[in-house]
Amino acid sequence: MPDPSKLMVSNSPHMRDKPTIDKIMLTVVVAMMPACIAAVLFFGLAAIKVLIISTVSCILVEEGWNKLTKRPSTWRDGSAVLSGILLGMNLNAGAPWWICVLGGLLAMLLGKQLYGGLGYNPFNPVLVARVGLLIGFPGIMTTWDKPDLGRMMIDGVTAATPLGLAPGETVLRDLIFGNVGGCLGETSALALLIGGGILIWKKLIKWEVPLAFIGTVFILTGIMHLVNPEQYHSPVAHVLSGGLMLGAFFMATDMVTSPMTHKGAWIFGFGCGLITSLIRLWGSYPEGVSFAILFMNALVPLIDRGTIRKPFGYVAPAKGEA
Repeated sequence: MPDPSKLMVSNSPHMRDKPTIDKIMLTVVVAMMPACIAAVLFFGLAAIKVLIISTVSCILVEEGWNKLTKRPSTWRDGSAVLSGILLGMNLNAGAPWWICVLGGLLAMLLGKQLYGGLGYNPFNPVLVARVGLLIGFPGIMTTWDKPDLGRMMIDGVTAATPLGLAPGETVLRDLIFGNVGGCLGETSALALLIGGGILIWKKLIKWEVPLAFIGTVFILTGIMHLVNPEQYHSPVAHVLSGGLMLGAFFMATDMVTSPMTHKGAWIFGFGCGLITSLIRLWGSYPEGVSFAILFMNALVPLIDRGTIRKPFGYVAPAKGEA
């Protein structure tokens, strides 16, 4: 029986629904499958290796922590499995096995368990791992293998990400279907759109977050492209490349680390899009999705407090009343 002191209740009205944690996690895993399949098609066995090691690492770290702290096993709720898949999708196909293991340690310990476990982490665990790995091993985390559709073994040839190319060098067809360099989850925009559509259809995410996120990036980068098309990529290229689709649909919409209110979701998505655009346009690193989401994660309590609805029948106290 849950501890009543740990229950967090929002304002009415309240709705009772059947979905459980394990069913929700399973649905999100299913929504990730189109992107996972696309990654395997373009990167072959290397993608499978990264996904399996990342997933197993997250499960073992979580279960090891539960044993150490004498807590019940939680791997069956699917959260560690989902974290492992998302971690793998945030790594490149040529990532060494120990990077996957270290990523699992960072995600499940530093990003989740040290705060109390599922539901208590203020930051997205996978993004904590990605940023930690990027800071510690920038060479490995910014080296991308060249995709080759149908080849089961990568040949070690590196390729630039679309955002790392000069404006005009990107081919929209490749961005849509995934024949571009990048992390496993930064290739096929079409596959990620299919997965995101499943989550919206199942009402597992607030559609306002990805719409505000992607829309803000499109508008801001579009303005700069109009100002100087030779220096800045087109807004379509910005939307379809990098980690924007993966971040907007699968990372920024995390139920634990995103706002509870619909108004807050708009603010959160806009903030993510603004910071992402600033880093992409003028930052020293071409991608800013991870940093943007983590920064906005820190503001979620403030956003919720400012956008929470007043309870039905609420009457503001008169001035001077205690």
